Amino acid sequence: MDFRKRLLQRLSQDDIHEICFLTQGTDNDSLKEELYTLISDEDVKVSYNAVWVFTYFDLSNSKWLYAKHDELIDKVISEKHEGKKRLLLTLLLRQPFECDTLRTDFIDFCFETIQSSHESCSNRALCMKLAYEQCRFFPELLSELSNCLEIISAESLSSGLKTARRNVMKKILKDVRFV
Repeated sequence: MDFRKRLLQRLSQDDIHEICFLTQGTDNDSLKEELYTLISDEDVKVSYNAVWVFTYFDLSNSKWLYAKHDELIDKVISEKHEGKKRLLLTLLLRQPFECDTLRTDFIDFCFETIQSSHESCSNRALCMKLAYEQCRFFPELLSELSNCLEIISAESLSSGLKTARRNVMKKILKDVRFV
């Protein structure tokens, strides 16, 4: 299958499910790699659609992306397209964050995105969740995240951002009690 040609078109749910089916399992890792390279395609539609397909991978096939963790972080930090950034953040949220492999540039990116009123609500909410996943290992970072979330509470937040903020604050308070 010529993935690039397929991704140039508008994708239906059936198209996405077909591509997922073709790339599932370890026998098809080379096809996953082919699809993954299209995330960096110069055509925004192709790259967006490639990331979109990855968001439909089931858990066992999503684990293939764990090896691409740092590459995905690099891509999201430099991404200008809001929709593609949202999809990359979604993929990262499905990945585990380990204490010894945290990247300060990504933590900073999440904090900046949370505080930016120019960012979409969905990207800000995803960054709240991702910031928590990284900060949970360190009480001082949890405190910093809590302060950041308190600062933005003065803004007029959408209901989605209010909910994300409230849920992350609950997790922080739970973690602080057990420290």
